[in-house]
Amino acid sequence: MRKRNLIFVPGKNPKPPPQQHRQLLWRTLVEGVKRAAPDRALGLERYQDNFKLIAWNHLYYEAQKDGYRDLTWIEALLHKHGPTIQDITQAHAWHKKLTRVFYTLADKFPAVICLARGHACKSIKETKRYFENTNNIGTNIREQLKQVLRPMLANNELVLIIGHSMGSIITYDALWALSYQKENSGQVDFLSVGSPLGIDFVQHRLLGNIEHGKRKYPTLIRRWYNVTAVGDLTALDQHFHDDFKPMIDAGFIESIEDHADGIYNFFRTEKGLNCHRSYGYLVNPVVGKIIADWWHITEKK
Repeated sequence: MRKRNLIFVPGKNPKPPPQQHRQLLWRTLVEGVKRAAPDRALGLERYQDNFKLIAWNHLYYEAQKDGYRDLTWIEALLHKHGPTIQDITQAHAWHKKLTRVFYTLADKFPAVICLARGHACKSIKETKRYFENTNNIGTNIREQLKQVLRPMLANNELVLIIGHSMGSIITYDALWALSYQKENSGQVDFLSVGSPLGIDFVQHRLLGNIEHGKRKYPTLIRRWYNVTAVGDLTALDQHFHDDFKPMIDAGFIESIEDHADGIYNFFRTEKGLNCHRSYGYLVNPVVGKIIADWWHITEKK
């Protein structure tokens, strides 16, 4: 039996110390699988050592946060088996729809970005730092993932990479870079959650963007699953199949599946509903089913 690996690449902002963060992510991931396929969760739980975290955030921010600050909210999430009426109402709130319209307009007309204030402006600056590779920060971050992936590819192991938010960009770029190094072969599966990979601002800056023809895209992705929650403003474009269809046409990838209808991220803190947090995505049974099915299908390979 080929070894199976789950790799999680987190999104932006300072994170808890890696071991603590990994434990919190694993708890929510297993709970999501339990909700989707209880019979398969029992088998998965035994393989915690096969769950890898790419802890790039400390390198980027030179800071960490105390994961126990979120523990109360994570415990509440684990005991909550679906969105409340309040969650659904807030996910569809008019101010979120208005903000989505502004972000979409800014994506199509970059001059509008200068009007952004507060969190949006900070987020743009943080993302530009990665794309501009300031002090080789983008290269160094991608290398963390590539170092983990290289031996897995060399050993013909099975891999599902879960990229949350900015983590999906890092994953895509790292896979593009590895695709065009002769020593790498094989393919991995990719699950993007709360991902901004569908927006123009990101697509115009991805590795491979300046290339022509088939070299624009990574060749190491076998199947791509994309999940977007209602009200997640980071994932403006919820459908990747149309954006990355050339990968299918070129025969690089078997399928790109978009899951965006009626999916709710019901993670809450003292600040209210957060439709984007990774814990809320992982505990969702839609994400849980994708992971459970992948684990089951690869079990006998």
